Amino acid sequence: MSCLEDLKPNASVRGILPNGLVTVVSVQWHGSAAVEHTYKTSEGKVANELLYRHDELRIEVVEQGRPWSFDGDGELFRLVSEAQRIHLAHLFDPVLAVHTSVVEHCRIRSQPSTNRCCRGSRCVFSWQMTPAPARQSWPAC
Repeated sequence: MSCLEDLKPNASVRGILPNGLVTVVSVQWHGSAAVEHTYKTSEGKVANELLYRHDELRIEVVEQGRPWSFDGDGELFRLVSEAQRIHLAHLFDPVLAVHTSVVEHCRIRSQPSTNRCCRGSRCVFSWQMTPAPARQSWPAC
């Protein structure tokens, strides 16, 4: 609930229209109990209306904040941006799985009659995954 004195130009008001906020363009007083205010809707339409003291119950002046701010957690932003980069990496490198790992076949068998290799239980299906060496960047010209 706001009073009629709170209606100033560029103030956002709720309760004038049922579906949202309006912005006050101008205010003209008629005595001490009535005010004619011109407002603009969010679609850009301009209209005016007479408000009386009994209308103070339905109007509310809303303080609008900034549309965005840069005071968020930087570590969380880095984590989310890195997760998004990894999630979309296949769009830029179709063979990403090949570039990020080296697959070696375990060729040495300790006993040819069995299916076990020299590494025993550490070698699953005779394959071993090892990380790829770091990529070298192109030399600067």
